[in-house]
Amino acid sequence: MTQSDLVLFSVTERVALITVNDPDRRNAVTGVMSAQLRAAVQRAEADPNVHAVVVTGAGRAFCAGADLSALGAATEDGLLALYDGFMAVAQCTLPTVAAVNGAAVGAGLNLALAADVRIAGPAAVFDARFQQLGLHPGGGATWMLHRAVGPQVARAALLFGMRFDAQAAVQHGLALHVADDPVDAAITLAAGPASAPREVVLATKATMRATASPGAVEGEQHEFAKRTELGPQAATVESPEFASRLAAARRR
Repeated sequence: MTQSDLVLFSVTERVALITVNDPDRRNAVTGVMSAQLRAAVQRAEADPNVHAVVVTGAGRAFCAGADLSALGAATEDGLLALYDGFMAVAQCTLPTVAAVNGAAVGAGLNLALAADVRIAGPAAVFDARFQQLGLHPGGGATWMLHRAVGPQVARAALLFGMRFDAQAAVQHGLALHVADDPVDAAITLAAGPASAPREVVLATKATMRATASPGAVEGEQHEFAKRTELGPQAATVESPEFASRLAAARRR
């Protein structure tokens, strides 16, 4: 596989399918993959024949989080580069659906949370895992989890290490429903905006983002959360304890 293959892009019936594509490494995020993911989202937004976006992972995992080598060497700028792909999904002007076919861990959970809607496959697992690695949450995870599931469940995930299988994800609002083929189900769901006038789709999403929290724009809240988390996360990346936990994780 070449680095140019790390994100796949196709369009069918006005729906763009974006696939993070490094199955041998469970689609772990690198700076290169993140940049390609942003480029794919921008490509969809720029295409007048695309009305919705579906994001999924190749192979058995949705996304196993940040690549450990990239994470261990990350500065604040490096962390921002790793975030950039899922931030593009979060900022996308088109409706977005995450087809969570397998494990969504750490930054992979962020990628799933960045979408407007999540559909879980039977093998889906939603796992923040930051604290278990000795790592402060990043990329707006604290805000996205609060938004998706409310404060109690968000704190259970981030402070107590609660993880969610497909059924629990639906129960707690992390996913809309479970489907045997989550990609097919996501594309079917995306047929709604695909059949509507694009300008209406764009305007409706923009209005929903503006009215989600009166007095604040949703994107600004996410950006504030990302910046608030950045310093503490960078500090934990630089700590000896994180280096030790990282080394242990690499040996597994």
